[in-house]
Amino acid sequence: MNERDKMDETVLLGHGSGGTMMKRIIDEVFFEAYADEELLEGNDAASLPAPAAGERIAYSTDSFVVTPHFFPGGDIGRLAVCGTVNDVATSGAVPKYLSCGFILEEGFPVADLKRICKSMAEMAKEAGVHIVTGDTKVVNRGHGDGVFINTSGIGFIPEGVSLSGAFCKPGDKILVTGTMGDHGITIMSCREELSFNADIQTDAAPLNHLIAEVIAVAPDTRCFRDPTRGGLASTLNELAAQSGVDFIIEEGAVPVKDAVLGACEMLGYDVYQVANEGKMVCVVPAEQAEAALAAMRANKYGADAAIIGEVVETPEERDPRVSIRTGFGSLRIMDMLVGEQLPRIC
Repeated sequence: MNERDKMDETVLLGHGSGGTMMKRIIDEVFFEAYADEELLEGNDAASLPAPAAGERIAYSTDSFVVTPHFFPGGDIGRLAVCGTVNDVATSGAVPKYLSCGFILEEGFPVADLKRICKSMAEMAKEAGVHIVTGDTKVVNRGHGDGVFINTSGIGFIPEGVSLSGAFCKPGDKILVTGTMGDHGITIMSCREELSFNADIQTDAAPLNHLIAEVIAVAPDTRCFRDPTRGGLASTLNELAAQSGVDFIIEEGAVPVKDAVLGACEMLGYDVYQVANEGKMVCVVPAEQAEAALAAMRANKYGADAAIIGEVVETPEERDPRVSIRTGFGSLRIMDMLVGEQLPRIC
């Protein structure tokens, strides 16, 4: 096997050297998968149109280190695009541009890298975003975990749109766009080589179009938040603290797949603390809740959406908290995740 053939099969240190080998991996892997006009210009910085008058910029960044790199329903590349698109979209912005930085370990299969890039291209196309700049570094064998990805995203917030976790008010309704815990249990089942009778796969998906559809029919929407690490429980507690209010959740209203619930019971996990990568929590005024729910359910990623609770006043004598009403009618505290329940789920 000559050096050229070897380079085609695995990542070598030379692919991060800045020379001809690096140019080749950029041209034959990254450009071939998802290069648009801006990326093909090859500049150190992309030159992009400014937002229109009255618009604001939303900007977010995230890093993805999940193992395994491939799992039912997706891979680390799908997560990288969807995760950053969704973070930008939670502000009410229309995501426009992504950057993508790869840290590759020497010996990583180029075929796997191409597969990851293909997923990224597919998700970027579906979300309607452009990958406009990037970077590649290669570390010595044994000093990485195959591949790490960092993505940053920019979007434009339309004039008049203002969302924040600090805007929740007593009387508001709390919605989720679908079933909880799918992604975390998918990763754990792969990592521990568990098998379940039912199909469990990641929920990773770009939700920017769903968010825009909800805002169109529920213009006074208070906020969106993606319940990733720490799951639904941590997200709700964050919002309650931001707004200084209590959240009361109806246990029977929270959508959870039977297979996911069974896996959580078997593994000893709280399903409300398990990560999601393609779901949103949404808080809206009560009078707009049904319209928001209908918009979610009309989108393919919101078919299992539900109204799961409401916002109430916090008594003066204590701090805001989240409670869940059980099937027996009693209330129990829904705590934030403490520590690391599922390491490296994204």
